[in-house]
Amino acid sequence: MTTASSRPRSLTPLIAIFLIALAPVVFALLAYYVPALGLRPAVQTQYGQLIDPQRPIPDLSLRDAQGQAYDLKQLKGQWLLISAGPGACPESCVRGLFVLRNSHASQGKNVDRLERILFVTDDAPIAPVVGEAYVGTHVLRADPAQLAAWLAPDAADPAAALATGMWIVDPLGNLMMRFPDGQDPEGVRDDIRTLLKNSRIG
Repeated sequence: MTTASSRPRSLTPLIAIFLIALAPVVFALLAYYVPALGLRPAVQTQYGQLIDPQRPIPDLSLRDAQGQAYDLKQLKGQWLLISAGPGACPESCVRGLFVLRNSHASQGKNVDRLERILFVTDDAPIAPVVGEAYVGTHVLRADPAQLAAWLAPDAADPAAALATGMWIVDPLGNLMMRFPDGQDPEGVRDDIRTLLKNSRIG
């Protein structure tokens, strides 16, 4: 007679433990080698173009709204969100200001780490929309040649590059990112959020 103690033990629990231990390895291999399964997390890339090497703020001939000389370097320690355009501020200029204002406002508790800059590239009167809808933006008249040499040195058409571009300067005073023409508001907002989240400065 076979007693209970001498009966063969079931291998089921051992197999179950083995499968449980193996499951994460199988999952990882499938995620890596079979991306069509959708198991791999989406890779996040920035929307803007990183500037390499970064370019420090040069000596720019700037004037504020009162016509007084202005040194952009006095804003070191802040992230600077930059756009540019003529005083009349056509549609491309208004769009840039809108994107930067909304990207700025959406940063929650980090909003005070940011300053918005509009470089005016001519001597025309400033369009009323700038003061009415974009309060808080530093409006500075700049020499377009100096500005293009800093913001868009490789542009075939510097005037067009200034009118359609947007840039970020880090708290150390380095130009470090440019956003493409036809700015995507969500892309700009998310890049700024990522920079602020990961930054140990400013």
